[in-house]
Amino acid sequence: MLKVVDMQTVAELSDEPKYTIKSVFSQTGIRPVTIRAWERRHEVLNPHRSENHYRLYSDQEVAILRWLKNRVENGISISSAVSELRSMIRNGIWPEAIPTLVMPAEKKPAIPAEQIAQQLYDALVATNEDKASDLLRDANHMYDLIEFFQKIIIPTLAKIGESRYFGRISISTEHFANSYLHGKLLSIMQTLPSRRIAQHILIGCAPGEQQEIGSLMFATLLREAGFRVEFLGADIYLDDLVDYARLERPDMVILSGVREDSIPDINNMVKNLQKQHPAPLFGYSAKDFSDDTALHKMILGKNLGEALDAALGNVQMLMKGRSHSRNRAKTMAEMIID
Repeated sequence: MLKVVDMQTVAELSDEPKYTIKSVFSQTGIRPVTIRAWERRHEVLNPHRSENHYRLYSDQEVAILRWLKNRVENGISISSAVSELRSMIRNGIWPEAIPTLVMPAEKKPAIPAEQIAQQLYDALVATNEDKASDLLRDANHMYDLIEFFQKIIIPTLAKIGESRYFGRISISTEHFANSYLHGKLLSIMQTLPSRRIAQHILIGCAPGEQQEIGSLMFATLLREAGFRVEFLGADIYLDDLVDYARLERPDMVILSGVREDSIPDINNMVKNLQKQHPAPLFGYSAKDFSDDTALHKMILGKNLGEALDAALGNVQMLMKGRSHSRNRAKTMAEMIID
């Protein structure tokens, strides 16, 4: 049952975080990419992060977005609307919440992820590109990007690999499916904005690692999270990576699929990166020794973990700490100049 929000000020609404960004989109008509841009550029909202790192918004924040959208639709620039809002709040005047129809609870996706994954697997092994494309498009609209990857793409890839191992599909079919999904994932990443002034991350696969879809999904999530991301692909040559980092001066370097036999070369690369100023952070995911604590202790870097959501959260914490360190350094430099 739909209900109408009564006319009241934004300050009177609940500040309890409960709506995902897709639910906010359905309530306001503001696309998620625009919401994130307003958060990043104008710092107008500070959404809560759930345990799985999803943004959660309150009724109060939804009302603020709806008010800003109304001002923009009336010919005011977003920067002017934000300035107007801040001025009102400083003077103790909160805008009235714009009445709208809202859902009392967020609707679940129409089709369960497990069902979509199975249908996608069936379409790929039948080399039915049209069906696969339709499924991917619909799933991308129904699910947040991280859910889309973790609940649909990864299970589909796992089922394809298992079927090839047990001889249920051919090597050629497996290669077709992997190549097709790689292309689709790359196109998703390329549709996301590349922010030149955001924190900069170089990401790719460790030496000898040819399977780059996992790294590509992670790069896409990092770009969606607001970082400037360069995806470098499979089997990276480490000396070249060091030279490239010297030119690009990234805030962080990430390698996926690190193997035990590559640890000495990885550590040598990290030591060379640390000679740069400022030295980039280094994070990695392991291959074939994920649970071996002793091997992880040998690597000069941060183990980001295998799960995409956990790895994303680790990078966000590391980069937040780096940002704070740079701000403190800048403050100290200003004090010295003064």
